[in-house]
Amino acid sequence: MTSCAALFISAPSSGSGKTCVTAAIARSNVRRGKRVRVFKTGPDFLDPSILERASGAPVYQLDLFMGGFQHCQALLAEAAREADLILVEGVMGLFDGKPSSADLAAAFGLPVVCVIDASAMAQTFAALATGLARFRPELHHCGVIANRVGSPAHGRMVGEGLPDDLPLIAALPREPRLILPERHLGLVQALEQPELDAQLDAWADTWEAGLRPGFDFKPLDLRDAIEPPPARLLAGRRIAIARDAAFGFIYPANVDLLRALGAELAFFSPLRHEPLPDCDAAWLPGGYPELHAETLGAHSTLAESLTRHINANRPLLAECGGMLALLDELTDAAGDAHRMAGLMPGRAHVQHRLAALGLQAMDWPEGPLRGHSYHYSTLETPLAPIARATNPNGGKTAEVLYQRGSLRASYVHHYFPSNPEAVAAFFGS
Repeated sequence: MTSCAALFISAPSSGSGKTCVTAAIARSNVRRGKRVRVFKTGPDFLDPSILERASGAPVYQLDLFMGGFQHCQALLAEAAREADLILVEGVMGLFDGKPSSADLAAAFGLPVVCVIDASAMAQTFAALATGLARFRPELHHCGVIANRVGSPAHGRMVGEGLPDDLPLIAALPREPRLILPERHLGLVQALEQPELDAQLDAWADTWEAGLRPGFDFKPLDLRDAIEPPPARLLAGRRIAIARDAAFGFIYPANVDLLRALGAELAFFSPLRHEPLPDCDAAWLPGGYPELHAETLGAHSTLAESLTRHINANRPLLAECGGMLALLDELTDAAGDAHRMAGLMPGRAHVQHRLAALGLQAMDWPEGPLRGHSYHYSTLETPLAPIARATNPNGGKTAEVLYQRGSLRASYVHHYFPSNPEAVAAFFGS
């Protein structure tokens, strides 16, 4: 067993301020010389980019569907061996989804604190907090955080009526300068926020000022779980990966797995008009090609080099935004049409409302993979799908998988550790 202080930060709903509070706690402890590891519950790329900057360490997903219990257990155990504090940010509300944040916290005995937006309530705060804490008795709630309080007096008021075993840990003021910028897929990526570090320090200051005396992180005993390394099925293979503001939706666990499989990775930036590196396979992950369509369209060699790559029968995986960048045409949310790489027949349109959202399980020709889908665009293509995903929660989102020669494309963001052998078989083909 390995012992490490830990805290699971959840909330009654999205928009309560989980990410800001988690980042504030992380930055505060890093400034005090603590080694902090942060995890994000469920599929997400944007919150982790903020949390990585706050903690100074990569942020991995803990997802019982995409990764499974043993994978999550190994990630937590590894963090416990090298950190002084583990923070886990939940997803949506505490009990929302299957599996939920509560399911994850219960699976590993993580102490839970709920962040509640107190801006429009007073004594009802205690009733809501108590209800969250009592709904599933097997969860260990160590306190509650009042966010967006209007004054010190308001902060004291919301704490009235809380039971002794559910203390008010902190009361944090409502300050517009602390609000993170957002766009249609969520928070703006960390690399696009030049003032982010100053904002993180301001959050840490606010956390330290609002923290009530007597709170301390509780140690958590975690089993010394280690995932056996995969066979080096990609030894000698070089995989090119697009990575910049247009193609930034990359799970750190995916990169780790490719390296563990023996692959050499070569990152490049299409936005900076960097050429496709010499490679045996390539991966265009998701991101925001619609925000950079004009720049991508002006890349002098990308379409040509990717065409040569496919004509040489070398594998190319394009996920969500990566797929949109390969189409004939992409129309952004303003209605402006942009010519794209033209490697995949069809066109897409970015709309103002959500088009798809949900966990996904898909059978590749090489084996089953898991992941998720989240996009605002719709796609028209004459290509016939070779597979269709299922949604474990029964939602209507069921993405398809397209293949054209050695190109494989889908709206799904795949979680490679869900089937290392299948990933190796594709990239090694």
